[in-house]
Amino acid sequence: MTPLLDSIQSPEDVRRLSLQQLPALAGELRHFLIESVGKTGGHFSSNLGTVELTVALHYVFNTPHDRLVWDVGHQTYPHKILTGRRGQMGSLRQLGGLAGFPKRDESEYDNFGTAHSSTSISAALGMAMAAKQKGEHRHSVAIIGDGAMTAGMAFEAMNNAGVSDCNMLVILNDNDMSISPPVGALNRYLAQLMSGRFYTAAKEVGRQVLKNAPPLFELAKRLEHQTKGLILPATLFEKFGFNYIGPIDGHDLDALIPTLQNIKNLSGPQFLHVVTRKGQGYRLAEADPVAYHGPGKFDPKVGLVAPMTAPKQTFSQVFGNWLCDMAAHDPKLVAITPAMREGSGMVEFHRRFPDRYHDVGIAEQHALTFAAGLACEGLKPVVAIYSTFLQRAYDQLIHDVALQKLPMVLALDRAGIVGADGPTHAGVYDIAFLRCIPQVSIACPADENECRMLLSTAHAQDHTVAVRYPRGAGAGTPLKNDLSMLPFGKGEIRQQGQGVAILAFGTLLYPALQAAKSLNATVVNMRWAKPLDTELLLQIAGSHQALVTVEEGALMGGAGSAVLEALQDAGVTVPVLRLGVPDVFTDHGDPLKILSQLGLDAAGIEQSIRLRFAPIISIDAAASTKGLKLVG
Repeated sequence: MTPLLDSIQSPEDVRRLSLQQLPALAGELRHFLIESVGKTGGHFSSNLGTVELTVALHYVFNTPHDRLVWDVGHQTYPHKILTGRRGQMGSLRQLGGLAGFPKRDESEYDNFGTAHSSTSISAALGMAMAAKQKGEHRHSVAIIGDGAMTAGMAFEAMNNAGVSDCNMLVILNDNDMSISPPVGALNRYLAQLMSGRFYTAAKEVGRQVLKNAPPLFELAKRLEHQTKGLILPATLFEKFGFNYIGPIDGHDLDALIPTLQNIKNLSGPQFLHVVTRKGQGYRLAEADPVAYHGPGKFDPKVGLVAPMTAPKQTFSQVFGNWLCDMAAHDPKLVAITPAMREGSGMVEFHRRFPDRYHDVGIAEQHALTFAAGLACEGLKPVVAIYSTFLQRAYDQLIHDVALQKLPMVLALDRAGIVGADGPTHAGVYDIAFLRCIPQVSIACPADENECRMLLSTAHAQDHTVAVRYPRGAGAGTPLKNDLSMLPFGKGEIRQQGQGVAILAFGTLLYPALQAAKSLNATVVNMRWAKPLDTELLLQIAGSHQALVTVEEGALMGGAGSAVLEALQDAGVTVPVLRLGVPDVFTDHGDPLKILSQLGLDAAGIEQSIRLRFAPIISIDAAASTKGLKLVG
């Protein structure tokens, strides 16, 4: 039963409630979240941790006139529910449904679209400065997690905001977690603030000073009880020019509401440190916030349960196993992750090789240049990074890695369509933006076994090699558990046909093979987007009437473009159909449905080829389909 929540259609309704009703609203909101996310899956523990904070923000600030900018945005389900989207929560992260992150065209309350970390302070500062320039009185609030505070962009923004005279509030939502356990000096600093040593000393000094002035002493005691905060004489954040307040309990509305109301009346940059707990209110998520960070569907009464049958090994697991095996073989191997230990499959490597494991926090730019420094000293770095997050370190990849001809492996997880996380996480641009960088090669394994072998091939090279692989499992091919390699820059013919040849890059090889059955088409597993196997390409072009390139990546500048360039350089003219992700941002939803919409499943590939090359196919089909021959 959620009678209070049922009455909330917008934050205006929240602001009509009495202070005494807010804890009950928070309880109902948390209950609804647990039931709702259990049915849809999605980010879970982080949202349970922001229930009271979300209620307090919408109660105190006049949203959407006042701007709320959420960092990363995976903790905004309470925000969505209170801003009129409760009835759509059943469609969360599904095709055509609610996005899992703030999205500007979804609601006027989503003031800034997010999903990558550490952008909130910059955006909120921009909004605050715009309000000042336009003569508008509004508040700008950035809500950022302690994990996101490890990125340089957050401190760049604070450095700028601290010398501005605009009114903005940065709320540090300190839950001692990002996705993986927190790392670094900032985490230690926050822990020191929380340890109470400074607080105890400051409080004792205050008592000594005020004990002879009873009215002031009683006032101080009331203020301390009201805010449950600390007054520290010289914090890191004050050095940046912010007025630091906190830490306060982020689950205590009696502390949050008056503190936020007081801050509204202060001028200049303000910094509020709130402490929350991931999974708050759901015992299993409190005990294991990593497991409940982004679960699939589950029964809240039972919690997460192991599947009855063992699932197929994911590409991330294949990478993690290879990493351990290669590290045992090569003592120079070191592994780096920007705060994605679990997602990238590196838990076992961390356990077995702790001295060769480096989690640099949410700091992709630093990760690449740090790896470059390791490579300069003769080590062999392997940087495990999601394709979408590599975009944030593009300059470092060019300037600090490739320009200096440094060898390293870029293990690009989540390449291609990622599904429910949507366009912010789609890894569809890496082929296009890597192809133009000298001293960088790109491997596109078709399945799990090729992924393992191409990682070994990449590790053996004397320059940077990116190995891109998708989220989840592949075709389920048997794995060779040795460290055998595949030839560098070479593809293979997987199925011999005639007329049309399909050149497949990556895991779309398998739908291409299926589509080719009724087309009597040749299928080539290209394996490498750079360098292209031009010898094989020209052989195929010379023996077929048309070519089709298939890739789970952006068409503009992608592998299909590389094929066209190579043919033009060789003076070869042959019709080419390129299939891939068009010049649009893909929506969130089931990846198989999205691939089908893009025409990148077997049926879509076949249909596109028939529409484009119908005369060639009909001639070949009339001749015979008995010459179909499997190779490899």
